[in-house]
Amino acid sequence: MPEPKPSSGRVHLVGAGPGDPELLTLKAARLLAAADVVLYDRLIGDAVLDHCRADAERIFVGKRRARHRMPQSAIHELMIDRARRGLDVVRLKGGDPLIFGRAGEEIASLVAAGVRVEVVPGVTAASGSAAERLLSLTHRDLAQTLVITTGHRQDGTLDLDWPTLCRPRQTLVIYMSHYTTGAICAGLIANGLAADHAACLVESATRPESRHITGTLATLPAMVAATPIEGPALLIVGEVVGASAGLVG
Repeated sequence: MPEPKPSSGRVHLVGAGPGDPELLTLKAARLLAAADVVLYDRLIGDAVLDHCRADAERIFVGKRRARHRMPQSAIHELMIDRARRGLDVVRLKGGDPLIFGRAGEEIASLVAAGVRVEVVPGVTAASGSAAERLLSLTHRDLAQTLVITTGHRQDGTLDLDWPTLCRPRQTLVIYMSHYTTGAICAGLIANGLAADHAACLVESATRPESRHITGTLATLPAMVAATPIEGPALLIVGEVVGASAGLVG
């Protein structure tokens, strides 16, 4: 079977960064200004969308935990359809498309359809969260390893490699962990990390409403449970959290 020929349009999977519109890359801003169609996620703010062309077609395809506005397969079909019409498409994602952004599925679908695709990286949520806390994720005196993982699987279950996560001298960044903070902290303690190991939940990193909840593996779950969390949140665990605690308000 012959390989499909590329269509006349193209799709860029673009990282919008963690929220602050000034953290858009120059290339991301240029592509948004030129795109005919922009498909954007729930975490994309209006200030980022202001970079779009005034007459561009804007399509909201956002997802929220257990409430998906549009099936992933329908997003694939939309991108393929618009590209086959000869249009330039931007698929705009929060953070970096290649870090828990479903880029792999979308790339495979576009390539199979013969659509030209390019990935434009963005500032990931891990970097944005750490930067505003003045927190060095790989402080050479405290962390030889950085582990980035997700707080739940596609089916919503928690299935983490606990022995790997509990190794000494490393920093953990756990995405999508708001609803599983208690289970994660308990699992880390049960598998060898000290109960007083420093941990921090960062909500809406780099945005005006950003908030940090800092404690230990023992104390953080109750603190998070007592705090209404509306924005995107991730969990940072490691000695680097304690080292930065006195540097920010």
